[in-house]
Amino acid sequence: MSEAKTFRKKPVEIQAIQFTGEPNNFDEVCRFLGEQQHGHREEQYGPEAHILIYTLEGTVRADPGDWIIRDVTGEFYPCQPDIFEQNYEPVDQ
Repeated sequence: MSEAKTFRKKPVEIQAIQFTGEPNNFDEVCRFLGEQQHGHREEQYGPEAHILIYTLEGTVRADPGDWIIRDVTGEFYPCQPDIFEQNYEPVDQ
């Protein structure tokens, strides 16, 4: 019988932009998503604003404060700010 071993997740670099709900930010997020992956703004601006992002798993919602992540495969998805902070740190460039 095999013993359980300890593993570490490989470090992965991603690109991300934070959705703030501000007027210019929606346009920045859409540029980040690119022409082939359209976000859709449901509300105007402010705390009630949100963006719908089309993913392989279906449509997901990003609220102000969420980070929009492009992963290593090029897929986009939102991440809540506390989860983002726990899992990611800035890369010095």
